[in-house]
Amino acid sequence: MKSLRVNTGRPYDILIEKGIIPNCGEEIAKVSKAERIAVISDTNVFPIYGDTVVKSCEKAGFKVFSFTFEAGEKSKKLSTVAQMYDFLAESRITRSDLIVALGGGVTGDMAGFAAASYLRGIDFVQIPTSLLSQVDSSVGGKTGVDIHSGKNLVGAFWQPILVLIDSNTLSTLPPLYIDDGMGEVIKYGCIKDKELFETLESNNAMDIIDDIIYNCVSIKRNVVSRDELDKGERALLNFGHTIGHALEKLNNFSTLSHGQGVAAGMVMITKASEKAGITPKGTAERIEALCKKYNLPVSGNKGYSQIADAARSDKKTSGDCITLVLLNSIGDSFTKKIPVDTLADFIAE
Repeated sequence: MKSLRVNTGRPYDILIEKGIIPNCGEEIAKVSKAERIAVISDTNVFPIYGDTVVKSCEKAGFKVFSFTFEAGEKSKKLSTVAQMYDFLAESRITRSDLIVALGGGVTGDMAGFAAASYLRGIDFVQIPTSLLSQVDSSVGGKTGVDIHSGKNLVGAFWQPILVLIDSNTLSTLPPLYIDDGMGEVIKYGCIKDKELFETLESNNAMDIIDDIIYNCVSIKRNVVSRDELDKGERALLNFGHTIGHALEKLNNFSTLSHGQGVAAGMVMITKASEKAGITPKGTAERIEALCKKYNLPVSGNKGYSQIADAARSDKKTSGDCITLVLLNSIGDSFTKKIPVDTLADFIAE
């Protein structure tokens, strides 16, 4: 088992081990004195792992209740969280009990937000089952939902008390979901780890996926520990996300996944920064080639003005400016503010 400590205001551990899910109850019991556990999952994941998690938690002495919502980004909304509140109340979950988020990024974000807001905050544990959630969204305490105006615009910072990562879950994922997670993996190489980027270029990621998960989580752990509330360095984790989120919104959160949006966003923003003389020529070409290797899109299917307009409501907009994450080179990133009115011209090729 590999373990990483996240030193936030409320420190917690990330445990990475193949086959840890059947022992999740035992691990949770080490960090929680809860009597009741609410397992929150979706219609894709719960039929596969729900019974195992419930039985493990019951064996560890917890009384377990489960809530399942329709899988997909379109469920990531306040009305679904409201249903979670009713379920938590009906299950008599108290402030000393906890939620287990079992699933991908949508599950973790919504269950985490429910935990942050129900009774003004109860504990929760992340058991991420998708590659994207294992390498990125399960760590760091960002929770929330989408609204009509944009992605993740309503939410809270609420750290889990434990994260359990079992890469065996990846074997049950369709290839699309592996590719989706690779968008975030490539991001980590771009912003912080040139060696990781080169490893992805020269290897099949799935052959060394445990090492890749550990590397990505370690990078995020370090960044979050230094900047828990996203006031500085943590902004670098948004590389590709400004355009990516805009593309997701323009595609109605249905035909373009998060990782696909990030991939297109990384390539487009790097081409723009090359055009502006900020990033060395050829950088975007390398990112594009790596994204294509993992079956990810490398351009948007919408016009530049549409993308810029959709980005106006992004969380990275402040006043009349928007913060972009750009590259000095592969593995070396920085933030740059530009007037939001100039974004369309900046990204236009």
